[in-house]
Amino acid sequence: MNFHSKLPSDIIGLTTPSPVSRRSFFMTASAAAAAGYTLAAGPVRAQAITTDTTGLKVGDGKVKVAGGEMPVYFARPEKAKNPPVVLVAMEIFGLHEYIKDVTRRLAKAGAFAIAPDYYFRSGQDLTKVTDMPKLMPIVNAKPDAELLADLDATVAWAKSQGGNTRRLGILGFCRGGRTVWEYAAHNKNLRAGVAFYGSLVDPPAQKEGGRWPKSPTELAPEMKASVLGLYGEADQGIPVAQVDAMKEALTKAKKKAEWKLYPGAPHGFHADYRPSYRKEAADDAWKMALDFLKKNKVL
Repeated sequence: MNFHSKLPSDIIGLTTPSPVSRRSFFMTASAAAAAGYTLAAGPVRAQAITTDTTGLKVGDGKVKVAGGEMPVYFARPEKAKNPPVVLVAMEIFGLHEYIKDVTRRLAKAGAFAIAPDYYFRSGQDLTKVTDMPKLMPIVNAKPDAELLADLDATVAWAKSQGGNTRRLGILGFCRGGRTVWEYAAHNKNLRAGVAFYGSLVDPPAQKEGGRWPKSPTELAPEMKASVLGLYGEADQGIPVAQVDAMKEALTKAKKKAEWKLYPGAPHGFHADYRPSYRKEAADDAWKMALDFLKKNKVL
């Protein structure tokens, strides 16, 4: 059995090389590490987007959860008194610069955006792990029950910091995209979620021991908030058939969702630090995400 056969479908998309549609230049590993990007994802684009902190209050916080204090990175409009809260569900690579930059982008749009480091209990800095085979057992050991409790604790912390949790949203990428679907089935107070290429069907191994009791598709009847699903037609880990099956399950359950499938876009098309980045799809998806959050009265 090869390594790929053991991976969740969303991670196969990350580890399968994507053809680069235009000439790109990449940071060295040392430069990428110094800039705060993950190392396990491979080469980092020198043209990765950087969002400044002008007009924002940004920083690190600690949220009390079972087993300790969970680190979070947050960004919020500097002068907003009661901004809406948007959780940022990260990829498997830890709380690295891309996720922090997305958090700042959401703050520029008016949100109190918070990215929790819910893998902190491993005691390892996932941004420094270089090998996928070493990384995967750490992130796959995270039980859904613990994950959802960590997100609930982050929402409570946001409220204590002046965030308006009556206007609550969540946005996530890859494994974090799966988290969006899971959280939309969990929290009745969530207004909307945006899932960027999150897996919709879980591997059988993750059901063992009850770590991941139900996949997003299995949770379709339990969805409590509308979700925007943004997927790549050329994603080698999440086939279009998987997306179609989720659409059908939601329609059957009479649940609201919106979708956009980007022709030719691979997994990770929004990740501007990776070779998988596709600017046209990424720009359109980001606009759709903000519009969706506005329409659902988050932003």
